[in-house]
Amino acid sequence: MRYQAWRPLLAALSFLLTMSGPAAEVEKIDAAQAAAIAGDPAFTYRPQRLVDIPAPTGPAINLFNGRNLEGWDSWLGYADPSHTFKPDPAPTYGLNQDRFGIFNVVMEDGAPALFITGKIWGGIVHQGLYGDYHLRLEYKWGRERHAPRADKPQNNGLLYHSHGAPGAVFGSWMAAVEFEIMLGSVGMVVPVGTHVGIQTKAGHDPSIIYPQRRYMPGGKEVSVAQPAWNVEAAMDAEKPAGQWNVLDLYVLGDRAIHVVNGVPVMEVWGLSRRDTADGKPVPLTQGHIQLQSEGADTYFRNITLEPIRSLPRLVAP
Repeated sequence: MRYQAWRPLLAALSFLLTMSGPAAEVEKIDAAQAAAIAGDPAFTYRPQRLVDIPAPTGPAINLFNGRNLEGWDSWLGYADPSHTFKPDPAPTYGLNQDRFGIFNVVMEDGAPALFITGKIWGGIVHQGLYGDYHLRLEYKWGRERHAPRADKPQNNGLLYHSHGAPGAVFGSWMAAVEFEIMLGSVGMVVPVGTHVGIQTKAGHDPSIIYPQRRYMPGGKEVSVAQPAWNVEAAMDAEKPAGQWNVLDLYVLGDRAIHVVNGVPVMEVWGLSRRDTADGKPVPLTQGHIQLQSEGADTYFRNITLEPIRSLPRLVAP
């Protein structure tokens, strides 16, 4: 895709790289951005819990065997990650060229873990193609953060329904739906690729950066698309840095639920891709599992996937 088509997303992501935490008082938005979020209701936290959790319909699949990276392919972007959102960037390292040890198997807290350094941006993509599943994994942050995010919140991501060419998005990632893993924003939803469509419900939270949208059951139904490029998780359910966190991702067809340490923080539907010859959206119901490398040491372990035939229900406690 030509750079001009990516310009709005480049601007939004470049802004995110330079900002962290509440920033409404210093952020300026243009008319198009203001129009995109006009009419959003005020955010009110509405806690939910999961009921009718589906039983697996088949045996669990261990995506990480604890010994090596068998079943995974790596992709590395630019030698200098600061080129990621620039036009006409430098060449990428590419597919399965990890001679730097960005992706490793290590022992951590007495058990094997998949360790991602984050020094070079990219991703590790499981070769399996999956739909209709419950994915569970554990993660925790390591010690180091790396340029250009050395002074920004730790950042990574669980990218599901990954599809298309490796590195097609900003030379670094396969197109996908993102279950964000970023300090303070775990569970946020982001389309990775401008052709990826997402629907959810949101309310207006002026304490966070544009688009100041936070997932809210009963809120306004919104499309997660430019210029309003993300929706923040309903709440921050992450444990303090250095502790293990449990993520649960329930996916059925074109719907998904993000759960952080047992707390449902995001529900999405209408997942779609618009990259066919006629440009019409088609349901996005399956894809690869992808873990990002984006500037922070991160450990992952116990990555398992079970097939399901229904989603849990979200109800008020």
